Amino acid sequence: VQLQASGGGLVQAGGSLRLSCAASGRNFSRYHMGWFRQAPGKEREFVAVISWSGGSIYYADSVKGRFTLSRDNAKNTVYLQMNSLKPEDTAVYYCAASKLYGSSRYEYDYWGQGTLVTVSS
Repeated sequence: VQLQASGGGLVQAGGSLRLSCAASGRNFSRYHMGWFRQAPGKEREFVAVISWSGGSIYYADSVKGRFTLSRDNAKNTVYLQMNSLKPEDTAVYYCAASKLYGSSRYEYDYWGQGTLVTVSS
């Protein structure tokens, strides 16, 4: 599975962005899909995960109620809608695929290249 993240950019605090992660290759619908982010000088942290069917979604507390994760298996794409953005959301955002439904980056087998989100105050 190859992943391509897009949709990052510069936005003011309180604004919104929608990230996309397009997958190529076979069996996309068999993978759970997660988003992680990494701010400068910090560890890569979990943001959200969606099960292969889309029936289960889990968010980090820091984004719960503001971010919405969804997927379209017919289009091999996962979407992360980010609302009410804060300066602390500034980071490079990565999508990743895993056969496990989890929040640890070590459980993910495939990674996209990352897309930069910058939230100005």
